[in-house]
Amino acid sequence: MLPGGKGANQALAARHAGAEVALYGAVGEDAFAVPACALLKRGGVDLSGVVRVSAATGVALIHVDAHGENAITVIPGANALARSTQVPDDVLCAGTVLVMQLETPLSQVFALSRRARARGVRVVLNAAPSAPLDAEVLASIDVLVVNEGEAAALAAGSGINDPIEFAETCNRRCGCTVIVTRGARGAVAIDTSGHHAVNAPPIQVVDSVGAGDAFVGAFAAALDRGEAPARALREGVAAGSLACTAAGAQIALPGRASIAALADKL
Repeated sequence: MLPGGKGANQALAARHAGAEVALYGAVGEDAFAVPACALLKRGGVDLSGVVRVSAATGVALIHVDAHGENAITVIPGANALARSTQVPDDVLCAGTVLVMQLETPLSQVFALSRRARARGVRVVLNAAPSAPLDAEVLASIDVLVVNEGEAAALAAGSGINDPIEFAETCNRRCGCTVIVTRGARGAVAIDTSGHHAVNAPPIQVVDSVGAGDAFVGAFAAALDRGEAPARALREGVAAGSLACTAAGAQIALPGRASIAALADKL
C-alpha cells in the first residue's frame, strides 16, 4: 500500500524536479488521508489547499504484469468533491503553471482552466483517465498531455485512428500544444511550429506505474523555470524513463540532477 493519485504524483514529481509546488485537492476523514499526503509533506509540497471531506479517500487498485506494464482501477472517493474554488485568485499569477488531471470532476477542471488562463497562467492538462473533451475545454488550455491510448479514446468517433493525426488536428483546431507520450518510444509534441520528437533511452523496466505522472511533473517544472518547450519535453521523457526503473509511483520519482543528466543525452 503506497500513496498515489495522479495530482499528488505530479505535484511531487514537479517538486523533485525543482519547482515550488502547491497541491489543491481533497482527502477523506479516514485512515488513508494521512498516509496519502505523507510523502508530499516530507517532500516540501504546500498542502494547505488539500481539504478533508466526508467521503472516503480516493484509492486505486494497480496490477503490474511481468513486463512492467500496468492496468489501474480508480475509485475517486474524495477526489470527486474537489472544487476549483479551493484555488484562490492570488496564486493564479502570470507566469505560474497550473497542472490538472481528470481524476477530479471535468466541470471543475474547466472552471479553473478558464479562470487561470484569464489571469495569464499557463495551463497543462493531463487528460487521464481519458474522458470526452469538447473544443471549448481544449481551447481553455495551453498544453494537452495524453498517452497513445488516451489519444485514441479522445479521437473515438471522429474518424481519426492515429494518435499523431489526432494531435495535429487538435492543435490546428484548438490552438493548444499536444504531447503524446509513447512509452518506450518517447514522446512527440505538436505545436504551431511543427513536430518535436524525443526518443526514450534504453532502460530496464521494473514498474511503469507513475511514469506518465513523472513526465508531466518534470515537464511542468521545466516550463515553470523558463526552459524552452523542447528542453522541457526532454526532461519529461527523462523523468518518465527513470521512474520506470524502480517499483511504485511516488517513491520512484527521480530528482532534478538525475533528470537533467539524462535529458542532456536525449
